[in-house]
Amino acid sequence: MVGPRAWIGALFNRNSRREKFHDYNLSPLQEQRLLRLQERLHMPFDETRPGHQEALRTLWCAAFPDVALKGMISEQWKDMGWQGPNPSTDFRGCGFISLENLLYYSRTYPASFRRLLLKQDGKRATWEYPFAVAGINVSFMLIRMLDLHSAKPKCLPGINFVKLLGEDEEAFDVLYCIAFELMDAQWLAMHASYMEFNEVLQATRTQLERELSLEDVHRIKDLPAYNLLYQ
Repeated sequence: MVGPRAWIGALFNRNSRREKFHDYNLSPLQEQRLLRLQERLHMPFDETRPGHQEALRTLWCAAFPDVALKGMISEQWKDMGWQGPNPSTDFRGCGFISLENLLYYSRTYPASFRRLLLKQDGKRATWEYPFAVAGINVSFMLIRMLDLHSAKPKCLPGINFVKLLGEDEEAFDVLYCIAFELMDAQWLAMHASYMEFNEVLQATRTQLERELSLEDVHRIKDLPAYNLLYQ
């Protein structure tokens, strides 16, 4: 690693371009689901809360079911791709939702989750991206890309995403899994290594923005990259 949390900070400090659109109306269901998602965004990770500690333990068991975790602060966490022995410090940029995203991925698409965790596909770089921290970066990228901190998204990908959210309340969580798979595919296609992660993530964002702009996408599972979860 390049120093404490420097790898995450390099991405979190990047500014994104935002294309403005005229105001639009949300249906009551879209508004309700968007509000619930935004409430999730505002929950920080709190290592003193038993529920948050248990969520981390559950993630460990999903990643390494046959390996006993020695403690909430342990060098073992680095095996999952956290930056240090205490993973709670890596959540400061994105909060509890990034852990929820990883847990959803492990439960809903376990084969895909383990394939990326264990770097089972393709010819890998000598310096690979750290899985868990990459997952936090994917969460943060999606939140920025979809403009979810605004009362209503004002960019085309965000507007179209809200429509998908109206069809499926788990749309954000599924999109996260798609984005993680797409990021790994971009990583392999670009023959990238550790220091090129930001470029890979930007390429991933660009592809997702294109797919969210397709006219025939009416459900989150209509996105072309969704098929990557079952390769």
